[in-house]
Amino acid sequence: MADNQLYKIGITHGDLNGVGYEVIIKALADHAIMDICTPVVYGLAKAASYHRKYMDMPDFSFQFIKNIEQTSQKRPNLLNIYEEEVKIDLGTSTKVAGQLAERALVIAGKDLKNKMIDAVVTAPVNKNNIQSDKFKFHGQTEFFEYYFGGDKKAMMMMVAENLRVGFVTNHEPISQVSSVITQDRILNKLEILNHSLRQDFAIDNPKIAVLALNPHAGDDGLLGSEEKEIIHPAIERAFQNKINAFGPFPADGFFASGQYRQFDAVLAMYHDQGMIPFKILGTEGVNFTAGLPIVRTSPAHGTAYDIAGKNIANGQSMRNAIYLALDILRNRNR
Repeated sequence: MADNQLYKIGITHGDLNGVGYEVIIKALADHAIMDICTPVVYGLAKAASYHRKYMDMPDFSFQFIKNIEQTSQKRPNLLNIYEEEVKIDLGTSTKVAGQLAERALVIAGKDLKNKMIDAVVTAPVNKNNIQSDKFKFHGQTEFFEYYFGGDKKAMMMMVAENLRVGFVTNHEPISQVSSVITQDRILNKLEILNHSLRQDFAIDNPKIAVLALNPHAGDDGLLGSEEKEIIHPAIERAFQNKINAFGPFPADGFFASGQYRQFDAVLAMYHDQGMIPFKILGTEGVNFTAGLPIVRTSPAHGTAYDIAGKNIANGQSMRNAIYLALDILRNRNR
């Protein structure tokens, strides 16, 4: 079934001292994007003009708007979220940058909840300077889980052309990972991942690989008991619920041998276990928040303070995040 709807995609500006504006402008400079969606950036008009100037892109311009109803379908839109003067200090973490990153998330979140936009793509934030009395989340995934999840749990899923990785834990310290991994939690994440593969990626009968926690998958209990007592029983329960889950696989050999290619997705136990191979194998990937009624994606990189303002950031991951949001919207409509 064809889906020719012109979706409205909100894009939050992230940390204004990072590469957020640069990758947004580079992504939206591809005029073909305007043929498939209407982008609305939640940011600062003066900051966008500042970045466009050093990027030397005189042919690119935003349609500046004050509310979502003024959106133009002919040009990229920027909804100005703050009128006062703001000092831009590229490559530096500042309190005001964190405050404005949070402001963009909240305003875009409200518009998404009110169905004024169809999906949201978030530019990178600094997890430290964004913290406040109102924002006490370890990341943007946790913010959207709180804002839209209700009693539903979300899952961070990294997506590239050749690899999809979900996570049992997101940003827990490594010293706490073992204590928070339970059979129920693994089963819940497998249910989210399986449902998302079917609904969001249109995979009819997905196969999911589950990684072990300990070296060599615990070596039959010699190097840890989590595989025998928690992970394997959770996989069996998932299989009884008609989820094609397999494992647990030792992570090193699983990725090194290319075994991941035999599966539609991989469930990692903790952040670095899945993120390191993903960033090596999955170029220009996307972060997708699975398990929620809304669609949120993000480029799979951080604020990159070290290259901010040098006009060398790659906009492809941001472009891919926009494309993935559109693909998921179309699959859900089908």
